[in-house]
Amino acid sequence: MENVVVKIDRRPKLNKPIFIEGLPGIGSVGKIAGEYLKGNLKVVKFGKIISKHFPPQVFLREDGTVRLVDNELYYYKGKKRDLILLIGDYQGLTPDGQYEIADKILELLQSFNVKEIYTMGGYGVGRFVENPRVFGAATNTAIVEKLKAYNVIFSRDEPGGGIVGTIGLLVGLCEDYGMEGLCLMGETSGFYDDPVGAHAVLSVLVPYLKLDVDLEPLRKLSAEMSQKLKQVPFEPRTQKELTSDDDLSYIG
Repeated sequence: MENVVVKIDRRPKLNKPIFIEGLPGIGSVGKIAGEYLKGNLKVVKFGKIISKHFPPQVFLREDGTVRLVDNELYYYKGKKRDLILLIGDYQGLTPDGQYEIADKILELLQSFNVKEIYTMGGYGVGRFVENPRVFGAATNTAIVEKLKAYNVIFSRDEPGGGIVGTIGLLVGLCEDYGMEGLCLMGETSGFYDDPVGAHAVLSVLVPYLKLDVDLEPLRKLSAEMSQKLKQVPFEPRTQKELTSDDDLSYIG
């Protein structure tokens, strides 16, 4: 087996597709957002990515059979343009693995003539955030100017230490593949799976891309969780504590 294997069940014909990434990371913000898009768009699974850079692990299905941990590829047929969605169980466990997987993803997207990529993740601040801000990073200033209208914050000082993981690498490498990219990060404590941060990110991405997705159920869930978490004491942690160089569990 190669280090990274992309398995395509049936290659779809897509019209000017864009790409959205929703993998697990800090606060599971990207994964929650990606899963929400999957559940609210008529997506079709067309492939998966398996890798030696994922944990040596299988998951059990309800019928007792097993499956390797993976990242799954879906497509959505839109009115004017289509979409490729990537969601999954894990990111790569090592820096080398992160780079190799990102390269494979971008090679696949290039074969579909993707020109725009969007990545989603969390920005861990180490404390409860009731009204999370959304931070952004893009490949060019034209994208930055467009997103300022959506109150996205672009700052060289935040996130401190830059963006680590797939959400950063895909945007950082995509220009070499003829694409432009945008990374959106919702503030999150980093202590738990956070639909509040996911809702903040999708509240930008959905209207920006004009996706037909109702965010009201996610907003209600976010409001309910915020009320419950107000009662929970947290010991504040710094961004540095959340982003140890020896631990990639915080990524994106």
